[in-house]
Amino acid sequence: MSPTPIPTGRLFRTEEGSDLVLTRTFRAPAEDVWASITESDRTARWFGPWEGDAAPGNTIKVQLRYEEQMPWYDMRIDACEPPRRLAISSLDDAGAWHLELLLTEQEGVTELRFVQHLESEDGIGDIGPGWEYYLDLLVASRDGSPAPGFDAYYPSMQDYFTRLRDDA
Repeated sequence: MSPTPIPTGRLFRTEEGSDLVLTRTFRAPAEDVWASITESDRTARWFGPWEGDAAPGNTIKVQLRYEEQMPWYDMRIDACEPPRRLAISSLDDAGAWHLELLLTEQEGVTELRFVQHLESEDGIGDIGPGWEYYLDLLVASRDGSPAPGFDAYYPSMQDYFTRLRDDA
């Protein structure tokens, strides 16, 4: 039996709204971690493959491989600064999603800082566990460990993320 994952998300209030921030650390150069978050064959291992012309200002189609019915989803590339910053956004029935993936490397260790710029903190109890799950899928895809199951994250982490909103 695998251990229950511990939530890592933090909530920061900014002048523009709120940022949900999660981090993961990898013993790898930033260029290699960058490939895991930008190359379709590698994103397919933890999030889903994508297709299209991936350039700033363009929209690509991403398949959400770990969601029910594996839907395809439009994502706009707002900024791409290899191997340090990727900013993407999308719009769906739940509203707008504004995401940033920021990489910093020090002595061969790379930290991935995943930021969701929230328009509203409503639903953070549902959003946070999902990102924890996806980021742990990224870790598993890189180190060869077994992929986690979503049931280990939701609903068990829901209260943690709701408290972030209420305590901030």
